[in-house]
Amino acid sequence: MNRLKLNTQKLSLLGSISLGTGVMIGAGIFVLMGQIAELVGDLFPIAFIVGAVVVGFSSYSYVKFSNAYPSSGGVAKFLTKAYGPGTAAGSFSLLMYVSMVVAESLVAGTFGAYALRLFPQEYAGYASVLGVVLIGIAYIVNISGNKIIEATATFTAIIKVAGIALLAITGLVVSGLPTITGNYFTSNSQSLPQGFGFIAALALSILAFKGFTTITNQGGDIKNPHKNVGRSIIISIVICTIIYVVLALSVAGALSVEEIIIAKDYALAAAAKPIFGEWGSVLTIFLAIIATVSGVIASVYSASRMLGMLSKMKQVPGLNRIRSLKNPALIFTVSLAILLTILFDLTRIASIGAIFYLIMDIAIHWGLFRHLKKEVKFNQVIPIIAILMDVVILTAFIYLKYLNDPFVLIVAGIGIVLIFLFQFLFMKSHTDKDGNMNMEMNEEEMMKM
Repeated sequence: MNRLKLNTQKLSLLGSISLGTGVMIGAGIFVLMGQIAELVGDLFPIAFIVGAVVVGFSSYSYVKFSNAYPSSGGVAKFLTKAYGPGTAAGSFSLLMYVSMVVAESLVAGTFGAYALRLFPQEYAGYASVLGVVLIGIAYIVNISGNKIIEATATFTAIIKVAGIALLAITGLVVSGLPTITGNYFTSNSQSLPQGFGFIAALALSILAFKGFTTITNQGGDIKNPHKNVGRSIIISIVICTIIYVVLALSVAGALSVEEIIIAKDYALAAAAKPIFGEWGSVLTIFLAIIATVSGVIASVYSASRMLGMLSKMKQVPGLNRIRSLKNPALIFTVSLAILLTILFDLTRIASIGAIFYLIMDIAIHWGLFRHLKKEVKFNQVIPIIAILMDVVILTAFIYLKYLNDPFVLIVAGIGIVLIFLFQFLFMKSHTDKDGNMNMEMNEEEMMKM
């Protein structure tokens, strides 16, 4: 599979940060704002701050992995180094892959929710249809070649990052700082203490920062990768934190919590209307459309590339054997994203993605702490803190879903069981009589991907 290259030279640190923030400041923020407000009321700006702190601890393991093993393999390479080629590494890598496809579906659904704001109310039920159309367009762009992907990604990344930053700063200046009282919206489950709901909501705020993991895939394309991949991760998280918090404060200043929750699938457009008028709302919708279009194109590329890489690493069946299909990894990725978009609403898609991501994140920290103490120099306390934070947040989020939407847990549970069962059976079929799995790519092959 060919790599996406911005030019014939290696990426600079600035170029890496630009790409990283372009992926991170994506369409998810357009819909997650309302979902978090539904759980924590007017404390949702603080939820983004606390979420950034959690992500800060979490990013430590990724930085250490990137400094020690920079490659285009990213998370899958890290998991293989920690657990060795086999069921564990393959299963957690597939969890990461599925969470990326879930993110595609979330972004595609967000596109539909915002685009329909330009049409009469009777068309409100067609958001998933528009999402499927966008995924189809992303497929066409991806099979058209890297030059078209590059041109589309560069152009839209500049617009969306600059646009969201301008919207956040201008909105805060016009509306002023909001008054945060700690009031929770009355529709939340009455059996949950307020603090518990806040902890559960952190699973969604973390999801807004999830894009930093894609920076780990730049190890084969960046100058001085043993240092610059880690630096890019840290700086990108800081930039995104500032923009997210300012944006959340501007939304909180423009709308009441009840108004944000009513318009949770298009909260930023609703917040822009009282500040900038009807034209401001329309411009925000177009900004969301640009962000979602670019987000789906980039996400389809990244996820399909990861699946293709797992195939080359022999962690999943060899996709290149399907000679009747051109780029089977891309076709499989797009098909799965379309299925998720049709079957689930935005809240459920985000919830499934958060559960899968947190489980994979715990595996990354444990792999570093448990298996690589001798190979990688790191502070052993920080991965343990990251694991404890993830476990607490995941437990709270699962309990919240058990009370309010247990169907999400059923779907997530079935998905996890199927992934581990598939990996176990696949690895068993490729183990020789001596119990050896000769399945890992060598370093040169990994760097060339």
